[in-house]
Amino acid sequence: MATADLKKLIDRIEKSDPSDPTSLLEVIRLLAKLFGVKEDEVAIMEVVPSGHTLRFVLPEKLRAVGSIPLSSTTALAARTARERRSDILNNFPIARHATVFEGVPLGRGPGESIQKIISVPILRGNAVIGVAQICRKGASLSDAGPDFTPRDLSELQSLNDSLDRLLALCRTVQLGA
Repeated sequence: MATADLKKLIDRIEKSDPSDPTSLLEVIRLLAKLFGVKEDEVAIMEVVPSGHTLRFVLPEKLRAVGSIPLSSTTALAARTARERRSDILNNFPIARHATVFEGVPLGRGPGESIQKIISVPILRGNAVIGVAQICRKGASLSDAGPDFTPRDLSELQSLNDSLDRLLALCRTVQLGA
């Protein structure tokens, strides 16, 4: 069901105006709904053309903050891309990780940070072109909500083709700007 819904949304965006910023908001809303999270708990990153860093596509507010070197030993997204491996971390605060992006205000209260996260590579053929992450934020593990399950991870992986198309659309819009 989720795969079909996202595919239909990407089809519609491709046929209309991909540069319309509300299109990306619709993608965020759909992904948030599919995983039972809030909109600021969805992140999509792309490998930049140089192949050395990841850049946020969603949420838009994180685009201006900077990029993540693929060589980073503390960024889950970099490890996901480098190792082409999906992960579930239901106790994210104990994992060694970079916190710079968590400090960007996205409408959360102070002390609310990522507690649980799933991370998958976005593939085009054999190449990693990006990373998709869904997280649960809160002041504590219990405050953040239920743990992610292997089924959640499989569901996010099943969206690969649509996420690939989304990144291609975003690239087209960027090149046309």
